[in-house]
Amino acid sequence: MASFPAVLQSEWTKVRSVRSTIWTLALTFVVTLGLGALLSLLTNNNFKDFAGDRATPFDATGTAFSGIMLGELAIIVFGVLAVGNEYSTGMIRVSLAAVPQRTTLLAGKAVVLGALALAVSLVTAFVTFFVGQSLLGDHSTTIGSPNVLRAVFGAALYLTLLCLFSAGVTAMLHNQTLALGVLVPFFFLLSPILSAVPKVKTLAHYFPDYAGSRMLLVYEQSNQPYGPWQGLLICLAWTLAALAGGAAILRKRDA
Repeated sequence: MASFPAVLQSEWTKVRSVRSTIWTLALTFVVTLGLGALLSLLTNNNFKDFAGDRATPFDATGTAFSGIMLGELAIIVFGVLAVGNEYSTGMIRVSLAAVPQRTTLLAGKAVVLGALALAVSLVTAFVTFFVGQSLLGDHSTTIGSPNVLRAVFGAALYLTLLCLFSAGVTAMLHNQTLALGVLVPFFFLLSPILSAVPKVKTLAHYFPDYAGSRMLLVYEQSNQPYGPWQGLLICLAWTLAALAGGAAILRKRDA
């Protein structure tokens, strides 16, 4: 029986030995920061056009995080590849032979992936915020302003939960191509489309991406179904359900 620390060490070795997983983490940082910085600069230079309705406060924090959608894509790919690579190469059989306790194996993966995703997401969130505010000039905000620090941490938690959700879905499907074929259209096509359809948008408001994005809100709006903390709980529930589903299928299904 493999000890849990040994499982963690093994999973850490697997992740850092695969270049594609490291590159997707780096890409999460680069695209979130790069696009956020670009849009912050454009907003500052064309503030009257970008600020919109002045009846609502200008969200300088949200502007800095304008590139987080591309960051979402990169962190989703990271979660999928970190789990799916073992299935595509057949190495999952070796892993299961070394760690017959399948739930322990998946738990080890989740801890390592979650820790890596959280570390990168925290660096991404704080660097993106401060760079964005520096480019917004007189229209910037500070980390000490009401709800801003919570929104920055919320961005990091959101990316981390998306990574773990994607890992859980991949564990259920046992195929990284199929997982990407499900997750990418779901998050970037189905969810946005359903959110715009009046009769079904209430359902879409409880999808993990919409719920998680509430964590980035600095100013709560009356037309939003719930606030940041409720969004965190909903996104966390989706993540735990995906990991639990992955564990259940891993226990019953052969590699």
